[in-house]
Amino acid sequence: MNLALWIVAGLLATLALFGGATKTFMPKDKLDELGAKSGGGWTEHASAGFVRILGVLELLAAAGLILPAALDIAPMMVPVTAVCWILLMIGAMITHARYEQYKYVALNFVYLALAAFVAWGRFGPESFTG
Repeated sequence: MNLALWIVAGLLATLALFGGATKTFMPKDKLDELGAKSGGGWTEHASAGFVRILGVLELLAAAGLILPAALDIAPMMVPVTAVCWILLMIGAMITHARYEQYKYVALNFVYLALAAFVAWGRFGPESFTG
């Protein structure tokens, strides 16, 4: 179980790292263009600041899912970060549903379920504190 939790947390951290880096460092117009091609065009209707804030939150999530446990500094932050990721995915699902992008709603639901697994596992049976 511990290995599965590490793998899932690593997968989510990788997704958050790439998504966060894209939103944080890619120019907004290029991000809008990329979104229009891939079907994620919600960024066209969001301010650059909002997109950057989401990117920074994703970068923080990437760090928070791995580093606290790996460095043994406040490892309880891993399940807390997973809960925050769940909240972020709820917002993403609502946003994509508003734009009728239902395949992204489904994808965000998968990410939410993976984060729920990490939160459950690290708060419960494979807690770092127990």
